[in-house]
Amino acid sequence: MVGYRRNFIPGGMYFFTVTLADRRSRLLIDQINHLRSALRTARRERPFTIDAAVILPDHLHAIFTLPPDDFDYSGRWRRIKGHFSSALIDASIELNRRPNGELALWQRRFWEHTIRDESDFSWHVDYIHFNPVKHGYVRRVRDWPHSSFHRYVRDGTLPADWAGDAGQDGVEFGERPEMIGRAGG
Repeated sequence: MVGYRRNFIPGGMYFFTVTLADRRSRLLIDQINHLRSALRTARRERPFTIDAAVILPDHLHAIFTLPPDDFDYSGRWRRIKGHFSSALIDASIELNRRPNGELALWQRRFWEHTIRDESDFSWHVDYIHFNPVKHGYVRRVRDWPHSSFHRYVRDGTLPADWAGDAGQDGVEFGERPEMIGRAGG
């Protein structure tokens, strides 16, 4: 990541991929209630809007909008990760540690992309909602329970059959070039 610089825009909207250190883990969905609680607590401490999100077993994707005078998304992720890790420890769930004693639950970094415009936002929302199908967890977007897709359907923004069935011909969501090779996929 030599030369990588994060973009800090007060009130900005950002797409994130946040990943567990162990890519074989299922902790995010096995402990979904602890993750939801961590998100709620972090939002009470430092408000932000969750515009879209999907939780997969070992990683998550989300779009956050920050308050107009605030650009500290890193601090929010630090709080979310910390609250989730603490909840797991309190629940006596054994977590790996790095040689220096630090918890090895999360990858140290995360992928961030500043949403540029409505088209960019729409593409990333579609990417988020289609991700469980892409990874082969379900054949239809609506079948994955841990997704803001269901809120979009309730709000009338998307139809319940959006993106069809992965087994149908022609149903495919490809990667944009800048997304290929990023953590979490």
